[in-house]
Amino acid sequence: MTTRAEVFDRVVGDTAHYLVGLWPEELAGVVFQVADMPHDATLPDALPRWRIDRDGRRVTVFRIPVERVTHSPEKDDVDRRIVVETAVFRAVAELIDKDPWDLAPDRYRHW
Repeated sequence: MTTRAEVFDRVVGDTAHYLVGLWPEELAGVVFQVADMPHDATLPDALPRWRIDRDGRRVTVFRIPVERVTHSPEKDDVDRRIVVETAVFRAVAELIDKDPWDLAPDRYRHW
């Protein structure tokens, strides 16, 4: 039996691994971690989905805000996975100062 938290951790890890493969120099030494909630969160409207620490080379993705507060038309497991992957892409983009769409520009170009 797999819990939602375990699935979330695996998706974050898989996505981080994929991005490190695409950007090995920029993401060298970056630590990816998952936390349930930001310790300093106050209002649901202001809940961060991730936090980056450039000096510490760390990306923290917050599970509960990503799963529960992100507004998305979740229909199935694939939709939930996309929500998590999007959070990781956006966090990494912020860390390395890129547009999230530029992280894997040729991913869907098959010509």
